[in-house]
Amino acid sequence: MNIEQFRFQFPSLREKHHAYDAIYLDGPAGTQVPHQVIEAISQYYQTSNANSHGYFVSSERTDDLLERTRSKVAAFLGAEGGQCISFGQNMTTLNFSLSKALLRTMSPGDEIIISALDHESNRGPWITLKENGIIIREIKLLPNGTLDYEDYESKLSDRTRLVCVGYASNIFGTVNDITRIREGCQRVGARLLVDAVHYAPHFKIDVKEVDCDFLLCSAYKFYGPHVGLLYCRPGLLDTLNTDQLRTQSPKAPYKIETGTLNHAAIAGVEAAIDFIASWGDGEDLPSKLSDSMHQIHLHEMEVFAALYDGLAALPGVTIYGLPADTPDRAPTLSFRVVGHSPQAVCQHLGQYGICAWDGHFYAIRSMEVFDLLKEGGVTRMGIVGYNTAAEVDRTLEVLSKFL
Repeated sequence: MNIEQFRFQFPSLREKHHAYDAIYLDGPAGTQVPHQVIEAISQYYQTSNANSHGYFVSSERTDDLLERTRSKVAAFLGAEGGQCISFGQNMTTLNFSLSKALLRTMSPGDEIIISALDHESNRGPWITLKENGIIIREIKLLPNGTLDYEDYESKLSDRTRLVCVGYASNIFGTVNDITRIREGCQRVGARLLVDAVHYAPHFKIDVKEVDCDFLLCSAYKFYGPHVGLLYCRPGLLDTLNTDQLRTQSPKAPYKIETGTLNHAAIAGVEAAIDFIASWGDGEDLPSKLSDSMHQIHLHEMEVFAALYDGLAALPGVTIYGLPADTPDRAPTLSFRVVGHSPQAVCQHLGQYGICAWDGHFYAIRSMEVFDLLKEGGVTRMGIVGYNTAAEVDRTLEVLSKFL
């Protein structure tokens, strides 16, 4: 992958912040978008701006767009086909809808397992079911930022109906052992739901290999607009009683899609997937996506290693989570600086055009476990495909002078 050609596709990378070249290390909260995505959204409004299922050209174009994008999302996730892909406002909204539908299949005393590592979007929707008599059990978090799998296995029982776990942590970069989690589900006959929001930008996903029942992600984390994406195992969504108007199609994948979708943004989702595929070699879309994601990941981890090692060498810096060379680690890290709040660190970086986040990033339970919440959380940086070693060098220089 030619990194300069890759970067050239992103207009925002040529922005100046306070007279400095902007450096976007805020990718874990949402990536920048290439011009192809911007143009696709604009083009939709110019030529196809209509609701679906009409007998006229712009409506027919919208119908074609929706089904075409479902198929491309299916290729991106390794799914069986577009009939398994539903769209939503965001991952959280889809998960709340799913939680209400799955509640109707459960009885008081049934159990759901969540984790202390997860983003609240894969905790909150399930915790709310406690008011209906559902028992929520939580997998413990170890000091190195990984899940306690022995604790997980001890909490499985014949009353476990669902296990909800993230694929990768948006705060520590930890990639969870989904194979071990799935094996536990299979032993007790529980369903598996995977939050892949932070995993999808960095690794190729194959839901058939993961063998999950549900997987969710968001296109704005992989160079697209903010659209939530839900994969359901073939035939499973049709068995669920979802909240829907009587005018909505009662069939998958439509039955969980409430109201009119954001068609223009969905055009951006298609463009984002095409953009990723354009950097890979292969005979078809899945093989191009697989090759491209592999190349992007190799580049990300090379840049990430420089960021991790450089931060670790600075005085007073504590990095949380696994080392940079840990196999199957996402290129995201969080750290604290002795004597400086995360907010102060980010404010200083921002003055030099460097975008980084402070706080808990909705992984608030992790911050509670590490006793960091009362201190303002942590500073978080993440590497995506358009970041470079030169950007890391300048970030380290600015941070070193600050310290």
